[in-house]
Amino acid sequence: MKRKIVHIDEKKCNGCGLCANACHEGAIEMINGKARLVSDEYCDGLGDCLPECSAGAIEIIERESLPYDEEKVKDKKEDIGKKHSIPYECPGIASKVIERKPAAVKKSEKEEVSESEVQSELRQWPVQLNLVNPRAPYLKNADLLVAADCTAYAYANFHKDFIKNHITVIGCSKLDDNQYYKEKLTEIIKNNNLRSITVVRMEVPCCGGIVNAVKTAMLNAKVIVPYKEVVIGIDGSIK
Repeated sequence: MKRKIVHIDEKKCNGCGLCANACHEGAIEMINGKARLVSDEYCDGLGDCLPECSAGAIEIIERESLPYDEEKVKDKKEDIGKKHSIPYECPGIASKVIERKPAAVKKSEKEEVSESEVQSELRQWPVQLNLVNPRAPYLKNADLLVAADCTAYAYANFHKDFIKNHITVIGCSKLDDNQYYKEKLTEIIKNNNLRSITVVRMEVPCCGGIVNAVKTAMLNAKVIVPYKEVVIGIDGSIK
């Protein structure tokens, strides 16, 4: 029979598992880090999973399919009851706020800081833009740092000069899907009342894509946020 049913684009899926939590019928499971429709007969086609997918990997389509089988769904729930009573969340991308203690005060400004005294300024996890939930609570009223991922390697004091007091997202517009970056950033800007956005990019031309993604996102969201752009040279200097 031809009916409405969930379709998952595994290439877009970021493995967050929220759709699997939302599917009360157990039609979606996480397999090898990706959401997968395990049986047509478990999917009622109502799309409770749709609002949970920030990656745009799920849609409702119409195709030839086995009919929804309520009895099989009941049997499945009995078989995996405990498994589905615990929400799935990939440990590597679960949203976290990182508490930082104040750094030790130096006895004098001239005193050298030992390696043990240097601390990370990162305030949240994850940082990869593909994995960040655009509705994560740490984004509310944040000063957002959008950084090309090479910048932290090129610029020695990246944590102290850029990450400190910011919520940080990183990406590479050359290697990743820049259109997806635009869509993700649009949602972040639209829903979080950001105080500011700082973009840190490398001087190489391909890094312009991340700047374009942020500016396009502000236009798409119809929200203009105080904006600053910093260019890092491949020698580690600020241009």
